[in-house]
Amino acid sequence: MFSTVVGKKILMALTGLFLISFLVIHAYINLNVLFTNGEENFNRAAHFMGTNLLIRILEIGLFAGFIAHIYQGFVLEYYNRTRRTAKYAVSPGNATSTWYSRSMGLFGTLILLFLIIHIIHFWVPSRFGGLQEFTTSDGIHMHNLYLRMDEIFNQEWVVALYVAACISLGWHLLHGFHSAFQTMGWNSPKFGPSIKTIGIGFSVLIPLLFALMPIFMYFNWEIDLKGLTLFF
Repeated sequence: MFSTVVGKKILMALTGLFLISFLVIHAYINLNVLFTNGEENFNRAAHFMGTNLLIRILEIGLFAGFIAHIYQGFVLEYYNRTRRTAKYAVSPGNATSTWYSRSMGLFGTLILLFLIIHIIHFWVPSRFGGLQEFTTSDGIHMHNLYLRMDEIFNQEWVVALYVAACISLGWHLLHGFHSAFQTMGWNSPKFGPSIKTIGIGFSVLIPLLFALMPIFMYFNWEIDLKGLTLFF
């Protein structure tokens, strides 16, 4: 089934929904750094995600989901560009599709480039060494991933890059969220408008939360809510 165009779109939708769930969890953990006690909470969350056996197994599925989604995205983009031997005499513009839906390949490529940089910045040193280590007051030995973030986000160009990537992610989600439900046949006339509204809100909120992290760390901002813990 997945060798057909319809099958490829279904695979894109399924992997996209899976990655959307990952974005929610990732943003939820990252929120820790916005608060006064964020360093300890974030490091504990990162330690849990890096040492829990179930999470490590799911991490393999996450990478597989990224690879499948990216590959199918390029395949569908190639198919859409080559199925017509001649261009339209007059471009229909937004009459038949939105600008951001026609730019999914562009935004997806930008996100892919950012993802590679993001993995080099954080995942590689976290999994293969290179991070400063410390022992918590309750005797847990862990990496100081928060310190790594503080070092990385002390550079203006990195902050600008991450914010630009969040904007690209927002545009990508603006079409992808609704499109995934539509592809799976879950976009009924009754629930379609609600799904579209939720998708727009998600496309704004999640990238905004991700963008706040490097901005807050660069300017040394924090929300003074001592005692608030988002993870433990």
